[in-house]
Amino acid sequence: MKTLFSNLIALRKFDWVVLVLTLVLVAIGLSALYSIDLSRGDTLTFFPTQLTALALGVMVFFIATAFHSSFYQASAKLSYVVCWLLLLAVLFFGETIRGTRGWFQIFGLSFQPAELAKVGLILFSAWWIEFQGRRFDRWQFVLTSGFFTLMLVLLVLFQPDLGSAMILIGIWFGLLFLTGVKKRYIALLLILFAIIGSIGWAFVLQDYQKDRFFIFVDSSRDPLGAGYNVRQSVIAIGGGQFLGRGLGFGSQSQLHFLPEAQTDFVFSVIAEELGFAGAFTVLALYFLLLWRLLIIAKNAESDFGSYVILGVILMFFLQILVNIGGAAGFLPITGVTLPFLSYGGSSLLINFLLLGIVECLVRCRQST
Repeated sequence: MKTLFSNLIALRKFDWVVLVLTLVLVAIGLSALYSIDLSRGDTLTFFPTQLTALALGVMVFFIATAFHSSFYQASAKLSYVVCWLLLLAVLFFGETIRGTRGWFQIFGLSFQPAELAKVGLILFSAWWIEFQGRRFDRWQFVLTSGFFTLMLVLLVLFQPDLGSAMILIGIWFGLLFLTGVKKRYIALLLILFAIIGSIGWAFVLQDYQKDRFFIFVDSSRDPLGAGYNVRQSVIAIGGGQFLGRGLGFGSQSQLHFLPEAQTDFVFSVIAEELGFAGAFTVLALYFLLLWRLLIIAKNAESDFGSYVILGVILMFFLQILVNIGGAAGFLPITGVTLPFLSYGGSSLLINFLLLGIVECLVRCRQST
């Protein structure tokens, strides 16, 4: 306990750049959610809930920084097992929201195990990579890491949550690529993905999920149906021009032309109400955050620490790409949240947990 307390107060060893960039992003997200709430009447819904999640997230952040990096390395296997069991349990005991059985209700708050699975996969993958002792030239490494990832992905797909499944696969494939496995293995995996994708298209994907792909290819295909969301999002982004319409004055979000504005299309709300300047600021903050994390990863004291941070970078990058790409009409809408901006307590808590682990690795490196 004494060691835990002394670690907790070692604030001078924090990478404050990461924390400040994150809090600025959260502040922008809260502003957008407050604006969305204004359009729904006198009672605020999203803003206070997200504010509660922020308070819990900051608490989780500081608790996560208090442990030694060896704790996360030692608990990597256990975290994977716990995540797998939670994903299994939510299929039987979870709440169904918008057609996905993927939430637990805890003290009035919703918790999504698929978000925690990202943490479990990152920690376990980093441990497994270090355990291999840099022997990445073997096909067995690809198979085993793929098997452990697939065990999580399948349970997520059963919910079904295609967006989270895609992020999990992206984290695994990205880490695999960064380890420097043989190019022919990567080529074989891409062929395998194409085969699995074809089978999934024919037998797994629901009609609404296929519609999202068709709308991605041609947004004018069904402008009043499946293509409605994307068209309204693009209109909102373009309507903001340079300085925006002002917070609370976005026509698409305030008049409810933009469905799920608090989650899938929060970037569209920011672009409409804060304009190009606001959208560019968000993208710049993300770039600086990812760049700072990349520098930390390069200076990590171990392979485990380096690959944990690279896994965090991959997760953030993929979610930013998929969410903003979907809002701008460049990618299909998958329901993936925009880190630190979208409404969602589980997502915000997990993001702060991951940054807390990163800060822990920074502190422990400076202590050696």
